[in-house]
Amino acid sequence: MRIPLVVAALALAPLLLIAQQQLTAAQAIARIQQAIPQKPPADTVDTIKGGDPTTIVTGVVTCFTDTMDVLRRAVALHANLIVTHEPTFYNHRDEKTLFVNDPVYKEKAAYIHEHHLVVWRFHDEWHRRVPEPMTEAFTAAVGWQKYQHPDDPFFFTLPPTTVNQLAQDLQQKLHARILRVVGDPNLRVTGVAYRPGASGEAMQIPALERDDVQVLVAGEASEWETVMYAQDAQQQHRPKALILLGHSTSETDGMETAATWLRTIFPTLPVQYVNSGEPYWLPGHPPAQP
Repeated sequence: MRIPLVVAALALAPLLLIAQQQLTAAQAIARIQQAIPQKPPADTVDTIKGGDPTTIVTGVVTCFTDTMDVLRRAVALHANLIVTHEPTFYNHRDEKTLFVNDPVYKEKAAYIHEHHLVVWRFHDEWHRRVPEPMTEAFTAAVGWQKYQHPDDPFFFTLPPTTVNQLAQDLQQKLHARILRVVGDPNLRVTGVAYRPGASGEAMQIPALERDDVQVLVAGEASEWETVMYAQDAQQQHRPKALILLGHSTSETDGMETAATWLRTIFPTLPVQYVNSGEPYWLPGHPPAQP
């Protein structure tokens, strides 16, 4: 007796679902990498930072950086593949030589091991994706899509405003506790450049040099580099200013976007974004305790 194809398909569906769910961390990471045409550099930092790559994935958490609170929340969510944008162990390449006997490092590494977590960094490949996800997410969060230059998504022409008004608007829309501003608060602004994360002076200063840019909005900058450049420009009475959002604030929306994108790759796995939170607070205004 022949089994109708529809009946056979229905009978196989639960088995196919189980098969899709039984992904190891290594297989899941490979699937993510295959979905991005732009390949990482040869010396990429996008590697596993902790855990066993043969671990079966029960759920995925994306984050800006995998703080202790993020790891604890992932465990509470029964997710064991942590996709972090920034380092786990306090330096760009997660070199552990400085921390072999450090109690903070040892406790974090032990927590990852004891809870069978796998931590994978998703930095180089995510930034290389087109359109660049951090800038795309920032633009949507602040509502600047219609002001974005069509030929260069890192530049915007806004309705006239001031540096102070612009900083206040960004703080409100990005729900940021702290922004840092260099420059004349009353400077009139229309041209804005954006550089997420810690892009460095080689990308930041050329953007600020442009005649059509009055303000650079960036994640973070070394104080003896772009910050001092902006300060000197102000003291020379040039129409230039700098707004630093904080590295986390500038890229957290991009990692929430990563969770949305990963759900299309893992439709049968729970994928959730966990906010790492801002590390800084103002004296007299401590953050609420979780």
